[in-house]
Amino acid sequence: MQIFRNLNWDFLGKTKICFTISGVLILAGIISILLHGGLQYNIDFTGGRFIEFKASEPIAILDIRNALKDLGLAESEVQSVQGSNIFYIRTLNEMSGEGDLTKLILENFREKFPQISFTLLRDETVGPKIGEELRSKALWAVLIAMVGILIYVTFRFKFRFAVAAIIALIHDVLITVGIFSMMGKEISLSIVAALLTIVGYSINDTIVISDRIRENTRILYREKFDALVNISLNQSFSRTIITSLVVLIVLLAIFFFGGPVIRDFSLTLIIGSIVGTYSSIYVVSPIVVGWEKKFPKRLKK
Repeated sequence: MQIFRNLNWDFLGKTKICFTISGVLILAGIISILLHGGLQYNIDFTGGRFIEFKASEPIAILDIRNALKDLGLAESEVQSVQGSNIFYIRTLNEMSGEGDLTKLILENFREKFPQISFTLLRDETVGPKIGEELRSKALWAVLIAMVGILIYVTFRFKFRFAVAAIIALIHDVLITVGIFSMMGKEISLSIVAALLTIVGYSINDTIVISDRIRENTRILYREKFDALVNISLNQSFSRTIITSLVVLIVLLAIFFFGGPVIRDFSLTLIIGSIVGTYSSIYVVSPIVVGWEKKFPKRLKK
């Protein structure tokens, strides 16, 4: 299926503009992270308490937050499941005070809302040590994934393609995390899972374009390498756009109708899919072309 037929865009001609845009986004994200004193982690990494309960009648989240203020838990995160009376409370352990935190919360709710009954569904505690361990394992998961991709792309194509792909993946993760920091969002295990999904999605698009470049290297061997890459990008552009649009439609549906529990997860995937599509065209290809101009391996062959 072709959306754009006989396309002849000069993708590589926009390299300086695109690199400038990427640099500005990455720099803005780094500045935001520094201004916030680092990434904002939720209780999955910092340690804390997760409480899930169900109310017998509808209740506003604002009323729940006001009730939590009486217990010194004003900074707690409160979420609700759309279409039900199920609520989630995430709070730090050190804010719990004396006594059982969950018991104190539910007793306070029963006093504030005597006409409503509350049923505890889940009560989990994550210690600071476990949170630190999860943070370390999450970082290792991303690094191991990138090393695996580097090895795979090197064997399938060339080392220059692998390096360009890894740079693009780092580019995608930095921009996504930076945007999250600018939006004041917290990093949780689900966000890490979304980042790993972005890594997989981005490398898939990169491999499709790299495969087209490799095939054209054999067919269009008389063309200059930068012209060959530009032709390859034009040939694979329709496929890239169709795939990205289909994925984006699904993610937007999840974002708007999936409820608040997975909203940040879907938002991460939306940002990552857009940035990943952009980087496979405007980051990977220019790096490969620049490498070929510096070390013209194909011409020597």
